[in-house]
Amino acid sequence: MTATAAQMPQRPDLAGARVTFPRLVRAEWIKLRSIRSTVWCYLVLFVLSILMSVLPALVVNRSGTAVTGVDADSTVATINTISIHLTALVVAVLGVLIVSGEYGTGQIRSTFIADPRRLGATFAKALVLATTTFVISAASVWIGAFASAPILSSRHIDVNLGHSAVFLPILGGSVYVTLVALLAFGIGTLVRATAGGIAITLGLLLVVPGILSAIGVLTHTQWLLDVNQFLPSQAGAQLFAFSGDAHGVVVHAGGGAAAGGPADLTSPNIQLDGWQGFWVLLGEVVAVGIVAFTLTKRRDA
Repeated sequence: MTATAAQMPQRPDLAGARVTFPRLVRAEWIKLRSIRSTVWCYLVLFVLSILMSVLPALVVNRSGTAVTGVDADSTVATINTISIHLTALVVAVLGVLIVSGEYGTGQIRSTFIADPRRLGATFAKALVLATTTFVISAASVWIGAFASAPILSSRHIDVNLGHSAVFLPILGGSVYVTLVALLAFGIGTLVRATAGGIAITLGLLLVVPGILSAIGVLTHTQWLLDVNQFLPSQAGAQLFAFSGDAHGVVVHAGGGAAAGGPADLTSPNIQLDGWQGFWVLLGEVVAVGIVAFTLTKRRDA
């Protein structure tokens, strides 16, 4: 009996151990990089961002005419943000998968046992998702921008990546992708199902704007066109839309009725700029996140 007891492994002393937020962040980071689907999603994001900056640069300005000033800035900014529309869809799927996958496998129960209050683990997961997404998106977009710069220069396009009219849309694209990932994470937390979460997120980003716009134009319903500008994809698109002149001064697109002219019922009266689009999208992400965190606290795992 004594020999048997002596051979039993000693349990580590956990008296002083406690779950802290940095430890939760570290645990979520380990989960994130150990899931194969996460690695593939980020790899697709990385490759797409670079390729879709380089490939258009190879075929632009075939006439060989020198392009400078605001036209050059617009071309450079547009080419280096083309990929944002696709990479946003990739991270939308990823944002749902990160949380719904744990609910599907039941691993979320272990997470909540480690953190009975639940909010720390959920916030840590969101923080790791947002940080990783922004870093990878920003790195890939700027690698694509620097790779396309000499190609554009060789095609007689003046490239100035440090110009505010170029720099801000490229940076804003990564911010938009990060906010979309967090929005998808909130929706996935609410739904707790992969298929449903992805369907709702992609529907909100792709389907709803098209439906509202089509109905608004066909029925001449101006308020539908205006409401459409506040949807996540429409408001967020202002973050990486080119909107500056050669000095980086914001130029507002003319929407709605011209001075003294008839109202244009095919375009919205409201046109958000970059900062307004950022605050609208951020507010939507925060609103969804508050509801998701509240329900996570109250519902059974």
